[in-house]
Amino acid sequence: MLCSCSMEGMQSLKIATWNVNSVRHRIHLVTRFLRDEQPDVLCLQETKVMDELFPKLPFHKLGYTHQAIHGQKAYHGVAVLSKIPFRETGVQDFCREGHARHMGVTLEGGVELHNFYVPAGGDIPDPKANPKFAHKLHFLEGMEKFFSKRSARKSNPVLLMGDLNVAPQEHDVWSHKQLLNIVSHTPVETRLLGEVQAAFDWTDSTRHFIPPDQKIYSWWSYRASDWEASDRGRRLDHVWTSPGLKGALKSQRIVKKMRGWQKASDHVPVIVELDV
Repeated sequence: MLCSCSMEGMQSLKIATWNVNSVRHRIHLVTRFLRDEQPDVLCLQETKVMDELFPKLPFHKLGYTHQAIHGQKAYHGVAVLSKIPFRETGVQDFCREGHARHMGVTLEGGVELHNFYVPAGGDIPDPKANPKFAHKLHFLEGMEKFFSKRSARKSNPVLLMGDLNVAPQEHDVWSHKQLLNIVSHTPVETRLLGEVQAAFDWTDSTRHFIPPDQKIYSWWSYRASDWEASDRGRRLDHVWTSPGLKGALKSQRIVKKMRGWQKASDHVPVIVELDV
């Protein structure tokens, strides 16, 4: 059994994604979130820890006994924590720099998850002047190629989620006009992310529930003296569903209140619930 039953013949699956910005530094926030929300699966990004030092035990005690970890010292890193057993786990190398930025798992029951931490890209939106931006574009191109080659499998139940570091739509940022030349919202990034989405006919869960003319964010800079008052956010964190999950989405939430927690990450979790 995947998880608790909802409708007859279906089971409810609750999945969250969160760029935690150091899992060891924010271990108490992660365990608090898990106790409060009780997701079946949590995908973490920017864990910033080698696999052998990942804090497995606190999550194990909360029932997240299935853990797929792909980390490195001090930077990057992704992990999937699950109450549901894994049928399969694996890492794809989208990253020419060798960073730990992807973890894929297939849950018992057949749902496939891809947890991504796309490179931020630095500050200068010019791949010739900024190697970090060139790396980001290369990574997004790699994602598009990977899912294009697998497009015959899009009728399967598949989710793509994580910190994609791109705010693709006009109202995914506080000011479309002022951020058009700011990394994360430039036309080349939004175009490439759109190609990734088209490659597998993904459904953007947030915009499935929230109209595109409404502003919604999942990230607020540490640089703001009062992040909540200024509310100059960006929607960088995403959960996408394949055509194989058409009609499965029940709800979606961005947990904005967590940006106000003490020692918070600059990102907040995105939660989806599905009937599968």
